[in-house]
Amino acid sequence: MNNTYTDLVKQTFHFPQEGFHLEDNYLRYNNLDLKALIDKYGTPMKVTYLPKIGMQINKAKQMFANAFKKHKYEGQYNYCYCTKSSHFSFVVEEALKHNIHLETSYAYDIEIIKKLYQRKKITKETFIICNGFKQKNYTRRIANLLNTGFKNVIPVLDNADELNDYRKSVKGPFKLGIRVAAEEEPTFPFYTSRLGMRTKDILEFYVDHIEGYENKFQLKMLHIFLNKGIKDDIYYWSELNKVINLYCQLKKICPELDSINIGGGFPIKHSLGFDYDYQFMITEIVGNIKKACKNAKVPMPHIFTEFGSFTVGESMAHIYSVIGNKVQNDRETWYMIDSSFITTLPDTWGIGEKFLMLPINKWNAEYQRVVLGGITCDSHDYYDSEEHINEVFLPKSEGEEPLYVGFFHTGAYQDQISGYGGIKHCLIPSPKHIIVEQDKNGKLTDWMYAPEQTAQSMLKILGY
Repeated sequence: MNNTYTDLVKQTFHFPQEGFHLEDNYLRYNNLDLKALIDKYGTPMKVTYLPKIGMQINKAKQMFANAFKKHKYEGQYNYCYCTKSSHFSFVVEEALKHNIHLETSYAYDIEIIKKLYQRKKITKETFIICNGFKQKNYTRRIANLLNTGFKNVIPVLDNADELNDYRKSVKGPFKLGIRVAAEEEPTFPFYTSRLGMRTKDILEFYVDHIEGYENKFQLKMLHIFLNKGIKDDIYYWSELNKVINLYCQLKKICPELDSINIGGGFPIKHSLGFDYDYQFMITEIVGNIKKACKNAKVPMPHIFTEFGSFTVGESMAHIYSVIGNKVQNDRETWYMIDSSFITTLPDTWGIGEKFLMLPINKWNAEYQRVVLGGITCDSHDYYDSEEHINEVFLPKSEGEEPLYVGFFHTGAYQDQISGYGGIKHCLIPSPKHIIVEQDKNGKLTDWMYAPEQTAQSMLKILGY
């Protein structure tokens, strides 16, 4: 009977597959020599593979182009990256190399916009979609951009009162968006998203507060985002069609309205068994918008998206060493890693997120069922199930070389939620962070963006 880890994977999935293959019995990630990186930098380690960002952007652009061609769609497509997924300069600037636009969520994002402009990474023509519930420090910064010539900054109104801030502070004409409050899926403890304005209020709000002020501000965009993401189910199509129908109604009385922003929500691969037909979903979305507009006899809108996880999620991996093997009872074998899931992959702890987990080495060893444990003193610091199965199987950790375990496609939100470089649970340090990028000749180079966090840096924050 075949019972090596390689046999297990090949019996369960199609392998090798895009982004993952074996070479000399070591796992390669986007053809990166992970063992060489481990030998050079050690573990625990985070690796950001920048070329993947452009690959994802161009993939989406091509699929929208395919859908537009199929449906003979008359609007334009604009790809925006939502900065909250990962604010790092090397991430945002890599994305901007591919002719995209940006979406912001908070006041300090605007400071990033200013820095990007100073570095000539964006122009005053770049679309900046400003989302979120906005305090004065956010609306004032938005107004400052508008007053200094950023003509495609679009504040998306979260509530009726927000418009008053721009009335007072913006000097010239500017564009507006309105976020439509989505109905949440049935599993939520509340019915309607706290973000945005109720669908039934928007028409009246336009007539009372925007219509007739075209020389001061114009409604250009309707925005919707569904927390569940873009999925082929009744809930998604129902909510999308609500905003499309609202666009058609508004367009008849608001000729300036010309865009629908469907937000983000494309899933990324969290298992070797991942199966999602991106092209089908894009084609259906474009087709639904065209059909509704044709029936209502209104022009088709430009389509904006704000992909965050899709843009950057698959560009990062976390790599750990198994430093201990503990058999606690007849059924549970623990592999202790040299870091913490709570502090490095907080979504595994906070919302039960599953990431694509694979060993780097020992693929020819026998496998066994294990539970992975972090080194904090918290009972919840563990990882015990994969997306496709309620168990974790890994090679037996035998021999002189440690077992190295990789968690892949971890590039969205984890650093932001865990607090990059700050105080961590049990004072577990942040791992070293390695950047892999292509030089002008297409050759991959790696460098350390940040070393492992030191005791001194933590003590300084804590006032010692």
